[in-house]
Amino acid sequence: MAELILTTFDWVPEFPRGYVRDVRIRWALEEAALPYRVETVPFQDRNAAHFQHQPFGQVPWLKDGELSVFESGAILLHLGEQSEALMSREPRYRSETIQWLFAGLNSVEMAVLPWFIVRFSGERQDTPGSMALNQFLEARLSHMETVLTSREWLAGRFSIADIVMSDALRLVGRFDALADYPACQAYMERATTRAAFQKAYADQLAHFAAAD
Repeated sequence: MAELILTTFDWVPEFPRGYVRDVRIRWALEEAALPYRVETVPFQDRNAAHFQHQPFGQVPWLKDGELSVFESGAILLHLGEQSEALMSREPRYRSETIQWLFAGLNSVEMAVLPWFIVRFSGERQDTPGSMALNQFLEARLSHMETVLTSREWLAGRFSIADIVMSDALRLVGRFDALADYPACQAYMERATTRAAFQKAYADQLAHFAAAD
């Protein structure tokens, strides 16, 4: 394997620290014990070189030799293909991992993010828009509660799917909104007490704090 280089911002404000999506990639790399180094791009001045690697001006991206991969889900899938610690080679569990990876990104996170943005903005919770977003998220969490009541991890054992799903649920948990979903709450806690997450999280916080 070529040298792995993870690129993130040089600095971000306080509120998103611990939630910038390079934490997902750090987490996966720690789970797989893959050596890597971190490079940065400016948060304030996103230049043409940045957009060449990430066409939306976001982070992270991962360089693996001559290959540059953007979008956290795509990066996780790339790493999963290289490490059995992140994705089983057994066809059934590999398929389940990929399915749940996309479910985390498309079915759950797509409900979480608009809800989170409205909560963060301080908008009233009784407006029609807010109520619709609440109902959408509650429906998704109800389905996940059913799934997680009967399993420890989404695809037999811990995988990249759990990184995405639990990280999406962390945003809900940030507003203490998982109280009615104990299986989701326990799953999120199970994932985020893993040593690899704890190191990834601490490393991200330290990275941004060093730039203050």
